[in-house]
Amino acid sequence: MELREFAETVLFATTLEEKLRCPAQLTDEHPGPALVTPEAPGRPATLQFKVTGTARDNFPGTRQLEKQSERGRLLHFFANHELLATELMALVLLKFPDAPAAFRKGVLQTLKDEQEHTRLYLERMKSCGIEFGELPVSGYFWRCVAPMEHPIDYVAGLCLTFEQANLDFARHFARTFDEIGDGDTAKLLEKIYRDEIGHVAYGLKWFRRWKNPSESDWEAFCHTLKFPLSPQRAKGFALNVEGRRAAGLDPHFIAELNVYSQSKGRTPTVFVFNPFAEGRIAEGKTFNPTKHQAQLARDLENLPQFLCRQDDIVLVERRPTVEFLSEIKRAGFSLPEFVELSSVGARRRAKHQPQHFDEPRRAAAGSATTAALQNLKERKLGGLRPWAWGPDSLELLSPLFASLTDSKRNAEQCFNERIAGLYSKAWSANFLRRLLSEKSAIGHRPSAIPNWLCSEQEVGEAVVSLEAALAAIAAIRARGHHKIIVKEALGLAGSNAMRLFEPEILPTHRRWMEKACARGRELVVEPWLERVADFSAQLEMTTDGLKLCGYTGLLTDAKGQFLGNWAAPKFERRIPPQIVERFREPPDIATRLHDLFAEIFSRLETELRAVGFLGPLGIDAFVYRDAAGAVRLKPIVEINPRYTMGRVTVGLMKHVAPGSHGMFRLLNLAQVRAASCADFFSYAKSLADMSPLQREGDPVARIREGTICLNDPTRAGAVLATFCVSRSAPRP
Repeated sequence: MELREFAETVLFATTLEEKLRCPAQLTDEHPGPALVTPEAPGRPATLQFKVTGTARDNFPGTRQLEKQSERGRLLHFFANHELLATELMALVLLKFPDAPAAFRKGVLQTLKDEQEHTRLYLERMKSCGIEFGELPVSGYFWRCVAPMEHPIDYVAGLCLTFEQANLDFARHFARTFDEIGDGDTAKLLEKIYRDEIGHVAYGLKWFRRWKNPSESDWEAFCHTLKFPLSPQRAKGFALNVEGRRAAGLDPHFIAELNVYSQSKGRTPTVFVFNPFAEGRIAEGKTFNPTKHQAQLARDLENLPQFLCRQDDIVLVERRPTVEFLSEIKRAGFSLPEFVELSSVGARRRAKHQPQHFDEPRRAAAGSATTAALQNLKERKLGGLRPWAWGPDSLELLSPLFASLTDSKRNAEQCFNERIAGLYSKAWSANFLRRLLSEKSAIGHRPSAIPNWLCSEQEVGEAVVSLEAALAAIAAIRARGHHKIIVKEALGLAGSNAMRLFEPEILPTHRRWMEKACARGRELVVEPWLERVADFSAQLEMTTDGLKLCGYTGLLTDAKGQFLGNWAAPKFERRIPPQIVERFREPPDIATRLHDLFAEIFSRLETELRAVGFLGPLGIDAFVYRDAAGAVRLKPIVEINPRYTMGRVTVGLMKHVAPGSHGMFRLLNLAQVRAASCADFFSYAKSLADMSPLQREGDPVARIREGTICLNDPTRAGAVLATFCVSRSAPRP
């Protein structure tokens, strides 16, 4: 029989007997013309593909497999996969008649293996009381691989994706069936596992022949796969390194696959770190970060990975190294999909189809951001979550709104002038003043503010002229507050502020305020308060209301600028004990603080609803000592309508074992050198030696103690983010 006739029978026959029959002698002298891909292979009526979008069945768990019916259901899955592979191999033979003879011969041999695998699965299914076709079957493999335009698409999509994944599944379930006492099925799966090693090796050989020789196997693999296929489909529950090495995959490929992530079904949310939103709101497109600020943003661009889920996407200029991601994964963190926006990433993504089977695939350059976003536009997305909504994130993410599954929210609703107003420190000050003025609203006597709470006079005053600023300064000093701080209402993380500690206003102070007012900046003038401890409340505004995510402590320097965050056990619902303990009275201070912040959240929710704000926000607060030495609370210093490092800390604490404390810190090069380390990389190595991670818990192990770097120390230029977990409470 001619190979073409055999392949046509396998592909189009409507009985299993015909599909699984193979003659002893086959010749390939008349391969015939190239076949146009049919919509679906021929099959018996009971094995027709279920409708796309139908609910997907999951593999039975280990305990379920103790039931014979569940074992049969799993084998039904596998039998359909083997039959699909058989049909796709027949399609390859018909679709590419001019492919090299050695390639076609190898496809035929693999097809015979798949026929045998299908027959063996059918026998085992019968012993479990399940008939093939008794359950719905998926056509996912067919939809992903059948549109192939070149044999390299076949070897990448089937051999190096689905068959590579079976190196994990076959080995995993072989051991599972052996554990539950089903030795016959365990032996079958071990045989299939050994065969799959050969199939992957065969595909790898031809893939290397056809790929762009200037690319690594991994780069070419990523570029060859067409959505919805991705390397995520090339692995199972746990990565079987041994089987991949036996198939010939190189260590770099295996390491990259281990840390690769992409959604296999759930619509992903897109995250991006854009820390300069407030600068853009204040100055428009004329805003330019300093060299140090730009480097810091590059260093920390991966931080949203600790805010999102495994199936989500993080946009970055440059993907973190595989070594760094491997460490993060070993620490128990799931990894998102990283999409590069840089020109380097675009060149790696760009590709074109070779004209001949023996011509290697070549790469072509393209527009970086445009190419990356165009790829995302072709996918369904669950949401957009920039670090902050502002002109910059709106400009970047606007092309993706059309891809959102929830089309009710548009760009204008995410960011507008009313939402921009929430970023102003003047807005935060006015909100606090209104709260304090309505004394009954916070549960104290109408005649006086509690002695543990700040007064209205300690709230900042917004001004728009030098004269008004000078008058506000004079009024504050007349009340006994000599030290004063003046802030621009819109500014970046502690910058754009000036401290007035001298007895008189210096010419440099006057010029700073005059220049700011001349540029249309609103200033906030407030007394400098002697901080004792800082903390924050991390919140999420949803369509159902304002939700508390947790409380974190704040580390600041002498100027009040951010250094880090810490969190205590039960951070999700209570103010840290280290903060509460600062107050010696009243005895029920913990309850009063809880009630106060509950009222703040309630009133803030009303304000946020009025402007249509949805998303993350944080409230910074601090405990201070007044002139008489009494400890008091300023419950609102700033309200940040965006993600914060405190929110990152809340995300990190979800991976911490019960009873442990967490400390998030940003360290600069001077601090690292003060620790006798030459650079960030050597500091990271010393942390691994001095503070190794210890995990505990079952079934999910969490960090009990130890320190981990949160950005790549080999690339950090300005700052290294670390997270230290300990059993003892930090000293704020």
